Amino acid sequence: MADLVNYEGKRVLVVGGATGMGAAAAQKAAALGGHTIVLDIADMTYECGQYINVNLGDQASVDAAIEAIEGPVHTVLACAGVADGTGNLMLINFTSQRHLIEALIKGGKLGRGGSVSFISSAAGLGWMSKLEQVQDFLATPDWDTAAAWIDENEGTDSYMFSKQAINGYVAAQAFPFLQRGIRINSIMPGPTDTPLARANADLWLGFGASYREAADVPTLVPEQMGDTLLFLSSDAASGINGINLLVDQGHTNASLVDAWDDPFVKVMAGMMDFDPAMFGMDE
Repeated sequence: MADLVNYEGKRVLVVGGATGMGAAAAQKAAALGGHTIVLDIADMTYECGQYINVNLGDQASVDAAIEAIEGPVHTVLACAGVADGTGNLMLINFTSQRHLIEALIKGGKLGRGGSVSFISSAAGLGWMSKLEQVQDFLATPDWDTAAAWIDENEGTDSYMFSKQAINGYVAAQAFPFLQRGIRINSIMPGPTDTPLARANADLWLGFGASYREAADVPTLVPEQMGDTLLFLSSDAASGINGINLLVDQGHTNASLVDAWDDPFVKVMAGMMDFDPAMFGMDE
C-alpha cells in the first residue's frame, strides 16, 4: 500500500498551499517524493519546488500564474478558501480554481493519469437539495459569466454556496474528466484547527464540539486533511472518482440518522428548514 501512495516523480500543484490544509498537503507530498508547486497570495514559511504569488480574485493574476507553472502537472490540489465577509469570495473559493484546472487541461499541462482534489466542506452538504441552482451556475462557461451570475443571484457569493458549487462540479466533471484520463474528487472537512477556522472560532470550531466531547476525540488537524487529499489523488484510490468525501469523524452521518442529535446538520443537508427557535435564537 505504501508504494501506491507515492509521489516520486510527480509534480503536485497546490492552490492555497501556503497555510492550513494546503500547506499540510504540500509538505506531505514533498515528503512522499513529489515536486511541489504552490500558488498563494500569502508568503511561504517552508521550502517548496516552485512558489507563485497569485491573487485568485483577479483573472489576469491567475492567467499569469498558469503561464509561470514550469512543466507538466500530475496532481492538482485545489485548497484555497476564504470565509464569509471576504471580498471576491466566490472567485477565490471556486471560480478561479475551476478556471485554472480547465486551463491546465486545455493547455496540455494536466493530462492522462492526472488527478484533481478539491477541499470542499461539510458546509456544502446540501448541494443536492440546491441542485438546480448549482447546475445553473456551473453552466456558466467562463470567468466573466460566472462572476456575472453571482452578481445576479443574491446570497450566492457565500462560503456555503461556494462549497455546494465545488461538490456539484466534482460530480459533473467525473465523467468528462475520466474520458481524458483524469480523476476528480473532493474532501468535505468537518471543523479543523486551521488559521482560517481560528479566525472564525465561535462558529467554525464550535460546530460539532459537543459531538467531539461525547466521542472523546480531538478537533481535526490540517495534516489529517492533507493525508486524505493525497490518498484520493494517489494510485491507491485509482477507482475513486466523482466523490465528495466527508472527513468529520462521523459527525454528519451520525446526525442525519439521529444517532447523534444535531439538527443543524439536517439544515445544512437540506432535510430541515432553518428554525431560529430550535437553536435558541430570536426570529
